[in-house]
Amino acid sequence: MHVAHLSLTDFRSYASVELGLEPGVTAFVGPNGQGKTNLVEALGYVATHSSHRVAGDAPLVRQGATRAIVRCAVQREDRRALIELEINPGRANRARINRSPVSRARDAVGLLRTVLFAPEDLALSKGDPAERRRFLDDLLVARAPRFAGVRADYDRVLKQRGALLRTAAQARRGSRSPRRHESDTGFAAAGAGDVLSTLEVWDAHLARHGAELLRGRLELIEALRPLVAGSYAALAPSSAPATLAYRSTLSTGGDPGEGGPEGEAPGERGSFDTQTLSTDLGKTLEERLRERLLEVRPSELERGVTLVGPHRDDLILGLGELPARGYASHGESWSFALALRLAAYDLLRADGGDPVLILDDVFAELDSQRRRRLAEMVAPAEQVLITAAVADDVPDELVGGRFDVAEGSVTRVR
Repeated sequence: MHVAHLSLTDFRSYASVELGLEPGVTAFVGPNGQGKTNLVEALGYVATHSSHRVAGDAPLVRQGATRAIVRCAVQREDRRALIELEINPGRANRARINRSPVSRARDAVGLLRTVLFAPEDLALSKGDPAERRRFLDDLLVARAPRFAGVRADYDRVLKQRGALLRTAAQARRGSRSPRRHESDTGFAAAGAGDVLSTLEVWDAHLARHGAELLRGRLELIEALRPLVAGSYAALAPSSAPATLAYRSTLSTGGDPGEGGPEGEAPGERGSFDTQTLSTDLGKTLEERLRERLLEVRPSELERGVTLVGPHRDDLILGLGELPARGYASHGESWSFALALRLAAYDLLRADGGDPVLILDDVFAELDSQRRRRLAEMVAPAEQVLITAAVADDVPDELVGGRFDVAEGSVTRVR
């Protein structure tokens, strides 16, 4: 798979740009702030319908414009697909495939598969659990586009359930008095009794969609483990081995939340694997989620938030017996983040067809040894797109086509 053409209209800093691309290595070279990353960000958006730089769509639209349009021609063997996305902040985005509109923009997900390396990836090993959840879920969608719907359904239910819990918490607090026992009976007497029965309905929806997302994550981690270990060993051969574990709010011990305390070893408290989940009392993930929701209901009604589900789980990265977060050096943290991306590339490639590899200003962050090893590992890819502030940042192993980017213009020089 490779991108044959990219066209942008009112995307980020570009009023209009047209780029013809070929297989192999292509570098976009120019000073910082000139729009190099905007080009590869657009391709990442086509693949995932999200940006690796910002959470919302509004910054993607050029100042003064009301929408942005990204067109991308993707070549896969002897077939070509034209993907067109219209980005409408505050409104539904639109998509067309081969000039024909599709009913939902997410129906275009999966036609282009990318693996994007960026300086922001350091957050995979050093940042909050949300970064690692996003990594897992984006890779799930890349492998099986139906998970885009699963994520959307889960997020919708989570939002609706959260609104209900906030209403319940406000009503509950309003019903209190110094002499009143804080119970569901008192809460119902305050005029919010219907909330509890409605909550049971949302519990069922959350458990169903959450179980599907959780099952997908666990199976994905099983597939990633040996690939991450191998990639990390290649990048940092003198370091302790890389390990992966999954911490879930299905754990019956401790308070649910954003993962366990920092410094906890990868295999401890709340970690699960597919074998454990399939043999635990014969219960399905959906059943276990519903049970946990009932267990934490008093706390949820008190706090007004959903405390159990994949949205509060974490992927635990370990180096030997220690968690990477808090113990890994800067170089080890970078190597782990790169190993995760390389493992994602290997997994997608094994599914059929090389994804497009995007390296956004990555080499400037690496020492010479890691730079050389990474270059050797990605060089065989069908298409590699690189951004760099100076040409010397592009390793000799990845010399190929080149565009200079300056003052809003993109010029082919090689």
